[in-house]
Amino acid sequence: MNLFEIVSVAFQSLRTNKLRSALTILGIIVGIFSIIAVSTVISMMQNSIEEGISFFGKNTFQIQKWPAVRSGDHSSWQKYRNRKNITVDQYYDFQEAFVEAVAVGAQQYRYGRVLKFGKEKTNPNVRVTGVTPETFVTRDWNIETGRPINRRDINSVSRVAILGKDVTKRLFKNIDPIGQEVKIDEYKCRVIGVLEEQGDVFGTSLDNFAIIPISTFGSFYGQRRRSVNISVMAPDRDGYDDMMNKAEGYMRTIRKVPPGDENDFEIVSNESILTQINEITFGIRTGAFVIAAIALLAAGVGIMNIMLVSVTERTKEIGIRKSIGAKKRNVLSQFLIEAITLCLAGGFIGIILGVITGNFLGSFLNAKATLPLDWIAIGVLICVLIGVVFGTYPAYKAANLDPIEALRYE
Repeated sequence: MNLFEIVSVAFQSLRTNKLRSALTILGIIVGIFSIIAVSTVISMMQNSIEEGISFFGKNTFQIQKWPAVRSGDHSSWQKYRNRKNITVDQYYDFQEAFVEAVAVGAQQYRYGRVLKFGKEKTNPNVRVTGVTPETFVTRDWNIETGRPINRRDINSVSRVAILGKDVTKRLFKNIDPIGQEVKIDEYKCRVIGVLEEQGDVFGTSLDNFAIIPISTFGSFYGQRRRSVNISVMAPDRDGYDDMMNKAEGYMRTIRKVPPGDENDFEIVSNESILTQINEITFGIRTGAFVIAAIALLAAGVGIMNIMLVSVTERTKEIGIRKSIGAKKRNVLSQFLIEAITLCLAGGFIGIILGVITGNFLGSFLNAKATLPLDWIAIGVLICVLIGVVFGTYPAYKAANLDPIEALRYE
């Protein structure tokens, strides 16, 4: 028998015993489905960050009071809450000391409401951000119309604002916003620019904001009530890690952190955010793999059982084949390939259901659909491995049947 005939016999066995075959491969379906579904959702999350929007500009990292990704219970965040805020004065000390950087920017933010006098208004969830001019470089922000915030705006505490695309579309549908007045919470500001569209991450728009000078932000809301985030751009990728180490040393000195004590600030980069997300999803992935392993083990035992039954039912067939010249390796390969085919049949169903379910669940995060080819390949490999491991004994038993005894079997 050639490979095609062996696979045909395997599928004929599936069709002949539909219920038995379905129950046998159910474990394979559940196991592969669990792996593929979870991996698809996680891949969608990662792709949304890596291919969608970077949190910072190229070769940029950020120094801040809080970790970038929140994990752990309420009590575990007590130490972060107790940290002193990073102040504007500390930012200027850091900027003056860290001359190796391309740019060192600062941001403070809170959520508020932006209104156009007398008419349109936004929801009270607009991110109002106070910045320094260098932030436009470190965050890779580009002005679509108008101009960015400059040093004169900082020094004179100018009441000027740059709007994100969402706010602009909401307030100025058919009007040029440049030169118009808006009210940020209860404070009047003049619009001097509109930022290019940033997109979104996990369904959260990055264009729902208003930017004002950091000095103006302090006059509106109080400068010491909110911690400053400091963003630093390194000259190139080669010196990136070295720059982070230097920045840590400068910041420890400015913050007067005693030698040997833990940092009272966080250094965050795109890579560190991805690492934290991977750490958070590790538990989910591990749980899915444990469920998958149990299901696949049960499925493997089922595969072995159905193949042993198949050997018993086809004893006379094996005897005839061996009596007309079939060798042990021919019978062994036939039953081994049949076991692998059974596993792959369940595996392909599990892969299809896993990809569909994973993309459906990922759509609630507004992440782009994906096809995790690496995990699909791993799933197929697992199916082949189970077929080989649990199909070897039944195939070996079939290959070693005595042809005379087999022909006499009823």
